[in-house]
Amino acid sequence: MTESIDLLVKGWQVVTMNETRDIIRDGAVAVRGREIVAVGKASDLEARYDAATTVGGDRFVVTPGLVNTHIHITGEPLTRGYVPDDTPFEENVFMWLCPLYSVYTADEERLSAQLAAVEMLKTGTTSFLEAGTIRFLDEVIDALIEVGIRGRVGRWIWDLPPEPDVYKQDTDQAIDFLQRQLERYGSVADGRLGAWSILVGHTTASDPLWKAARELATEHGTGMSFHMSPAMLDPDGFIAEFGHRPMIHLAELGILGPDVAITHCVQVDTNELSVMAETGVHVAHCPTTALKVSYGITQVGKMPEMIMAGTNVGIGTDGNNASNYSDLMRATYLVAGLFKDARQDPQMFPAEKAYEMATLGGAELMQLSDSIGSLEVGKRADIVLHDTDRPEWRPLLNVMNQLVWSADGRGVHTVIVDGAIVVDDGRMTTVDEAALYAAAQSAGEAITARSGLPDKAKFPIY
Repeated sequence: MTESIDLLVKGWQVVTMNETRDIIRDGAVAVRGREIVAVGKASDLEARYDAATTVGGDRFVVTPGLVNTHIHITGEPLTRGYVPDDTPFEENVFMWLCPLYSVYTADEERLSAQLAAVEMLKTGTTSFLEAGTIRFLDEVIDALIEVGIRGRVGRWIWDLPPEPDVYKQDTDQAIDFLQRQLERYGSVADGRLGAWSILVGHTTASDPLWKAARELATEHGTGMSFHMSPAMLDPDGFIAEFGHRPMIHLAELGILGPDVAITHCVQVDTNELSVMAETGVHVAHCPTTALKVSYGITQVGKMPEMIMAGTNVGIGTDGNNASNYSDLMRATYLVAGLFKDARQDPQMFPAEKAYEMATLGGAELMQLSDSIGSLEVGKRADIVLHDTDRPEWRPLLNVMNQLVWSADGRGVHTVIVDGAIVVDDGRMTTVDEAALYAAAQSAGEAITARSGLPDKAKFPIY
């Protein structure tokens, strides 16, 4: 007698990312409600289950959804590529990004969040950790619920920078923002969305704000995240103020721990690496940003040493004026390649390790290892089907090499989040894409005009 299930997902190869990293030929995943109830040979599951819906087939590679551990879903998606690609870090952030962020309306932040979520879903990312909503968290969460993605979010929190004035906060205001978002949005959409204790980081937070953010994360049982040390501005600032580099000072304050995710961490020294490993923090590695904004990651980056010391490293795509895309498959390709060349060692970050970072590493960073990152019984049904009837997928001889070195998000056919099909045959099922793209174009033109920042495109347009 067969059991009823809601969904059977079939594939030529099923990449489970389970403990033994099994890849199942002619495999399938059985889904009931939001959960995976079985993974195995398609013939066995078809004999055991009666599925209301069956998707996939013998031309598809089935994988877990990818986990983007650092992305700006507001501030940049609607100004993608407007910032010149030859600006150094400080100019990029303070002369371009902060002014652009400051002119967004609530409706524009909502639209921005949807655009970012749609790009992630259509390229195989089912979960993300936000870098920080600029101002309008209510509208952003509403937008994300509609799209159907999984994420952890929080408002843009700092208390030291004096400008732009529109989001200036003193310490009490910043702490109040954090507390209210954690109380209101601890768990939303059946746990698919939720708030974290998110700071901008760098040198923008006072010690009282660092401590309050730490205490609130502990109190609410959530994660804490922030940017740190992409460039020497942060280490230089901490040394001048406290006599220590950032990780040392934050460890002394009691900030660091296994629920902390730190983005970038390019300019860290060996003492900081030891502290990071001892405290169990996680790192969100954003390779495209490091290249485009010239952090020097191939010269001084220590991601191999972090991993050898036991620090978990996930992958992020960052913002659309630093990475310009939100396709985590493209970023995973860079992770696999950068340190091979930088260290002249082909054993650095093999395809299998890079893909672990994009799935299991991201799940661990987001404190969600028990529910996402692999295709296993009891985990949430976050599943991606890649269409192999494409030139970059054939011939398919080594699926891990194919996923990391050959394919990208353009081959994503079907995406399932929490058991619901949100992308079908490459198109969103939850939003009107044509309307979304038209609105994004109009909003992007309006935002850049209101910002007063010049169009620095180098080629003339007639």
